[in-house]
Amino acid sequence: MSELKFATRLNSFASGAHLYWPELQGKPSVLQMIQRAGTVQGLTHLDLNYPQHMVTDISTMKQAIEDAGLAVNGMQMRWDAPQFKIGAFTHPDARVRREAIALTQRGIDAGREFGATLMTLWMGQDGFDYCFQADYKKLWDDAVSAVREVAEYAPDIDISIEYKPNEPRAYSIFPNATTCLLAVDEAGCPNLGITLDFAHVLFANEVPAFAAAMVARRSRLLGLDLNDGWGKRDDGLMVGSVNPRATLEFLWQMQRDGYRGAYYFDTFPDASGLDPVREAEINIATVKRLLTLCQQLDNNPALEDAIRRQDAVASQQIVNDILLAR
Repeated sequence: MSELKFATRLNSFASGAHLYWPELQGKPSVLQMIQRAGTVQGLTHLDLNYPQHMVTDISTMKQAIEDAGLAVNGMQMRWDAPQFKIGAFTHPDARVRREAIALTQRGIDAGREFGATLMTLWMGQDGFDYCFQADYKKLWDDAVSAVREVAEYAPDIDISIEYKPNEPRAYSIFPNATTCLLAVDEAGCPNLGITLDFAHVLFANEVPAFAAAMVARRSRLLGLDLNDGWGKRDDGLMVGSVNPRATLEFLWQMQRDGYRGAYYFDTFPDASGLDPVREAEINIATVKRLLTLCQQLDNNPALEDAIRRQDAVASQQIVNDILLAR
């Protein structure tokens, strides 16, 4: 357990800012949020949004992260500028597409300076909202060719696609595991892979462990966003708070497939004003507990036999004895 990497969403630490900084007027700065993240017991890493979090020079940020006792796990692209509203990699204007690719390449370069070897692409702006709005084949070709160009720009960096069915677009170009696997296959770059966000997977009406198994079969699981939700939207709730059994199976599948990356918490304590420090600590404790339970599921002949026979009654009893033990 001591070698596990736990990372989290930096923007979470704006939650309840007036309680941590009574004198603060407005929102906390990036450097203040880094400092607050450093108070989380067990947290080892942060992910940074590019260019959103680049509000000062990188050397200053690196020092602040080091002073907080943390490191950078990876960079996450955010195409928030107004020109990308109807697409970044799939914008109808080739000049805007070039701008989006160049911005992503600069994000990769910034990540290298932080020592990060992972760039996550959540292409929320790339998609469509109406019938007869887009040429679907061109939209797809533009998305895949841009991902390929980004991956070829940085063969030493893992480039990971994070899918989500919709939001902000009504329909995303990469809405589920299947389309991501097809895109990775067509792009054909060895440093490409997929990030699974638990709440996004539920939102896509997928079974998390099944999605993880398919990613491991056809690609690489490069990133993991742990959270929970009710499956109707991207809730960003605490790990295991709604679907503990599915979370346990998800982690077990990932462990069996050799996942060694960070456990990143993409949760939204700021949505309801929770204490982000305590929330992150509970997430860490939950994952550690579930990983301990995964060890009890490993090399379990009775469970292996029940799964081989697809005997749901037997398998549920075995898992109940482990998950619900007094």
